[in-house]
Amino acid sequence: MTESAADKPESGDACRHAANGVKPSRNGFAKNRCRQPQHRYREEKVYPTACNGGLYSRPFHESFEETPMLVAVLTYMGYGILTIFGYLRDFLRAWKIERCHIAREREEQKDFVPLYQDFENFYTRNLYMRIRDSWNRPICSVPGAKLDLAERVSHDYNWTFEYTGRAVKDVINMGSYNYLGFAENSGACAEAAANVTLKYGVGVCSTRQEIGNLDRHEELEKLVAKFLGVESAMAFGMGFATNSMNIPALTGKGCLILSDELNHASLVLGARLSGSSIRIFKHNNMQSLEKLLGDAIVNGQPRTHRPWKKILIVVEGIYSMEGSIVRLPEVIALKKKYKAFLYLDEAHSIGALGTSGRGVVDYFGLDPRDVDIMMGTFTKSFGAAGGYIGGKKELIDYLRTHSHSAVYATSISPPVAEQIITSMKCIMGEDGTTLGCERIRQLAENTIYFRRRLQEMGFIIYGNSDSPVVPMMLYMPAKIGAFGREMLKRNIGVVVVGFPATPIIESRARFCVSAAHTKEMLDVVRLYFSTQSINPEVKKCLTQHARSPRDCNQ
Repeated sequence: MTESAADKPESGDACRHAANGVKPSRNGFAKNRCRQPQHRYREEKVYPTACNGGLYSRPFHESFEETPMLVAVLTYMGYGILTIFGYLRDFLRAWKIERCHIAREREEQKDFVPLYQDFENFYTRNLYMRIRDSWNRPICSVPGAKLDLAERVSHDYNWTFEYTGRAVKDVINMGSYNYLGFAENSGACAEAAANVTLKYGVGVCSTRQEIGNLDRHEELEKLVAKFLGVESAMAFGMGFATNSMNIPALTGKGCLILSDELNHASLVLGARLSGSSIRIFKHNNMQSLEKLLGDAIVNGQPRTHRPWKKILIVVEGIYSMEGSIVRLPEVIALKKKYKAFLYLDEAHSIGALGTSGRGVVDYFGLDPRDVDIMMGTFTKSFGAAGGYIGGKKELIDYLRTHSHSAVYATSISPPVAEQIITSMKCIMGEDGTTLGCERIRQLAENTIYFRRRLQEMGFIIYGNSDSPVVPMMLYMPAKIGAFGREMLKRNIGVVVVGFPATPIIESRARFCVSAAHTKEMLDVVRLYFSTQSINPEVKKCLTQHARSPRDCNQ
């Protein structure tokens, strides 16, 4: 894979050929890059690290191959054909030739302002419904390395589903964010949660400020602060609300939020609810971020030109759709240079990155005190639910009285809190075992192995080489539904993603690697990509033993 500038000797020529920080069209030239003349088996886009290589203590590889021109044209043609047929079907529905399944106003309300925006639902009505069976699949088992799916069928082209009463057994789970494999119904975590349920019950039925503050919550927050290496921490019952309800408590009118263009919807919602001015910088583009910071310092607020009350940089640790890792050393350097504040969302990186599982800060070997607000969730690596915010004690004390999520939301369920405590102690090694360290190491090995083998097979893989989120590009709309269905036929559960969740020519399948996956499971997944024309007996051998096709033929 092409190396980034972090791997190069520090020199004045490191970024001489970098672009101007403006991202061109998706099928154009590479984004702002520090290019180095190297031999590549295919053209790649590589996010550069800082021109000052001293900011990084380890190699930093990220690959984003440009969409080939032919593929881009064919993809646009595919969406164009689907759009034309969509208008034709809408015409047939309007004349009642085709049955209409969409939500419509009642006849007696025809003079009212429409509640349902019919035209805005064009995409959902005519494109999404064709492949709706690839999403919302109900599972009926623990979402571990393997799971069971409830079988369902549709007789009206995915508008409604009927359940057959049967289950698809032993589906390899490549879609859950179960990075460390703690989503299980046996073992120390499950036993601890069961014992706490017998003592405390399941529901708390109150907020933390009233009668919902348990000793388990206090222990959880102390453990989170110790795990992160910060002064204090606060836990919340919902990860999405941790972002959307706490950002408005931190910023307001007269403040400026600088947000990465690929930030999660919870961060976007929180920024909008805050009433702050929002500026968007290009994904992981430090030139774009620094330009916005410089302009904010020089020009101040619009019209009045008064200094901003507060400038908050909002980034994620791992971006769940791109598989990329934030260039945190550079972000911190810019934050210090321009006296801004940093909000780091580690929903996907906490537990999944770093030698001790402490997230992207640990991954880069940085000081947690350099991050002003450390946010994360318990829904991924810890196999539970909820979120947290860590930082200085003054910050946490302020949020306890000003955060809507803290004041009005019901506190975390006791068994969920116990699941988090037990899994976190396991990661930290405080349970007296090395199981946590082994899972962290196994996840890193699985990630590197799975990414390398897919690239060797010629697939276009996005993201950082150490990211357990592995997007594999599909591009064309017809491939989205077909890939999901064909993989399920082979007992492999994957997540497929298309427009509008991604750019229109960058549809993809997203794999989430887990420490619970064995090498044999990962081999089964990748071998199915290249065994479409293999004899059925060979395919059966591959499934059972994860051998190569040559071994099975023998």
